[in-house]
Amino acid sequence: MKKFSGKVAIVTASSSGIGRATAIAFAREGASVVVACRRQREGEDTVRMIEEVGGVGRFIETDVSRADQVERMVSQTVTTFGQLDFAFNNAGAAESPMAFIDQPEETFDRVMDVAVKGVWLGMKAQIPAILACGGGAIVNMSSIAGVVGSPGAPIYAASKHAIIGLTKSTSLEFARSGIRINAICPGVIETESLGSYLRQNEEVKKSMVAGHPIGRFGTPDEVAGAVLWLCSQEAAFITGHSLLIDGGYTAQ
Repeated sequence: MKKFSGKVAIVTASSSGIGRATAIAFAREGASVVVACRRQREGEDTVRMIEEVGGVGRFIETDVSRADQVERMVSQTVTTFGQLDFAFNNAGAAESPMAFIDQPEETFDRVMDVAVKGVWLGMKAQIPAILACGGGAIVNMSSIAGVVGSPGAPIYAASKHAIIGLTKSTSLEFARSGIRINAICPGVIETESLGSYLRQNEEVKKSMVAGHPIGRFGTPDEVAGAVLWLCSQEAAFITGHSLLIDGGYTAQ
């Protein structure tokens, strides 16, 4: 039997990259997967990929910064599949590198709304649904920028630090209720969008790779594997943890 047969997972920002890889990984292990993202065409492409590996998926258009859409995402998941067992709150937002004093207020609002408010709203809706089916697990997307500073991207770093705080606090509140809540902190992961940028900037790529002692970037599948492990029974005694997936970056 597959590891997650009969289970249901929500993966936000699953139209590409880490989110897409994780949605497909859940499906390979037998879970029914809700693909929750804003871009319909790419989200439906993820559903098609899930079906190609023999899984079951459903696209639900979702802006994680809006409470009504997040609540609808969860209610439609339960209506469609009858339960919710796992959630991977993966959505985030970046900022253009610039001096701290030059960062506009609009950037602060956008990054915090998607990353921090999105995780907060997600858990507020997901926790009651997971409790209703006897418990499960939530994984929130942080970053190495959640444990170290990031010159030129202070708002992004602040959002990732905040996600770790939300994760630790909620994990303590619900530890005895049957929900484990953890975060992941990836280093640089070679997604399609990053690869496209770095192909035009070889010197930047060399510098970024040099920051990872393992000698390369991570892959979306490697991050997906960590998410699934944190949701599995193998991680049954782990909650409130922030798992570094960084090729040694923060060990230096």
